[in-house]
Amino acid sequence: MKVLAAYLLASLADGEPNKKQINKILSSVGIDADSDRIEAVISELSGKTIAEVIAEGATKLASLPAGGAAVASAPAAGGAAASSSAPAAAKEEAKEEAKEESDEDMGFGLFD
Repeated sequence: MKVLAAYLLASLADGEPNKKQINKILSSVGIDADSDRIEAVISELSGKTIAEVIAEGATKLASLPAGGAAVASAPAAGGAAASSSAPAAAKEEAKEEAKEESDEDMGFGLFD
């Protein structure tokens, strides 16, 4: 992703991005990039415009599920059983939310 982001930034400049431009962008934020990855990104994206790359990526993302169906199984248990388990489920959700908030960036920076 880092190399791709640097490629897209370099493509905003004049002409086709090259290895030197991508290395310069990544080194400006303290990243030592793998030359094999840079060459792979350049070879995959050469001759494509930013609009083509984004459109291709959007079609791939459209096929991914967005979630939201996990809660649907609770009503199947019945009215009385669902109402008695609701407070326990709420407590579990509160614990999970607190855990997620405490690990907000999980020790990773934007370009780590």
